[in-house]
Amino acid sequence: MLTPDNFQYAMETTQVIHEPDRRIETFGVTRFEFEILSEPMDSVGKVCIRRGEVEAQKPKLIKPDGFNDIELDGFDPTVLRVIEHLKEQGLDLSFLQYGFHFKCSDVSTEVIHDQLEAVSDKALEAVRLSGNPSLAIIQSVDDAWEVGIMKFTLDMIMKSADINRFDFKRRGLL
Repeated sequence: MLTPDNFQYAMETTQVIHEPDRRIETFGVTRFEFEILSEPMDSVGKVCIRRGEVEAQKPKLIKPDGFNDIELDGFDPTVLRVIEHLKEQGLDLSFLQYGFHFKCSDVSTEVIHDQLEAVSDKALEAVRLSGNPSLAIIQSVDDAWEVGIMKFTLDMIMKSADINRFDFKRRGLL
């Protein structure tokens, strides 16, 4: 169970060490691959690597109660606290008032016997060599790794907002 303290700690310590080259599509489905690196609390010299995809489906309708329409598929329900936390911080997330549906899928887990810094360096080198434009590499807290994924996803939405807003205005939707 995710406690408020664990949640807060995960929000404060999650870092995106490699951001995808792409942004959230305005009128289409966007898929990002992720590798989330974390150190299990009870193990020294071990790093847990979770790999998977997160998907933001295209918005459907603009509704005044947009946050009630954010759906999570494949996430622990307590991850909704990320959204509540951002609202409590006074961030203007009004642009999200059109019903996002997030899906986290195909998550696999691997445990590596190495130091976090070394695993991070190898992951960064691998993404540089592959040139994968949709891969995010994230460091987070092991027992709250889903909070790290949601924080990354919401950060990407915020970074995409200006482009999305322009697209909506261009089509006369805002």
